[in-house]
Amino acid sequence: MSNLVFRFATVQGQAIHWFLARNCSVTPAQLGWLYASLCALTLGIGTFFWFRGAVLILPFAGLELACVGVAFLVYARHAADREHISLQGRRLVVELENAGRLERAEFNRDWVRVEPSAGNRSLIEVSGQGRRVNVGRYLRPELRPVLARELRLALRGDSA
Repeated sequence: MSNLVFRFATVQGQAIHWFLARNCSVTPAQLGWLYASLCALTLGIGTFFWFRGAVLILPFAGLELACVGVAFLVYARHAADREHISLQGRRLVVELENAGRLERAEFNRDWVRVEPSAGNRSLIEVSGQGRRVNVGRYLRPELRPVLARELRLALRGDSA
């Protein structure tokens, strides 16, 4: 198996791992600091104008910060979304994490099918033993067939 070359996979000993994650430019911690600084600045300006007699500034600033906070929370919940596919021995394990919820499916490598869900650029369906899991949502559609070929190649390899 060590002579196989993969674009998306990492080979560690006898195991092959595919780590596919959402492309996020800001981590949840960075977003928290950004939101705190935005709150400080907005409330500081709002307080200044409130003391100058514009009493409606602070309620609207609070409403604005609440809306931005909700949007940031939605972003932060999905910033760590990922797909982890691992092949070790006779087992193919697919883990999908979405908004902190982890879904795990295990397949016997001899009974796994890897094919597009609908068309050639759709999500990749991994199925076997009555279970189905769609992967590849964090790849550009034109790269999904490459991932499907890698999975098929690794499943055919003799690593057992």
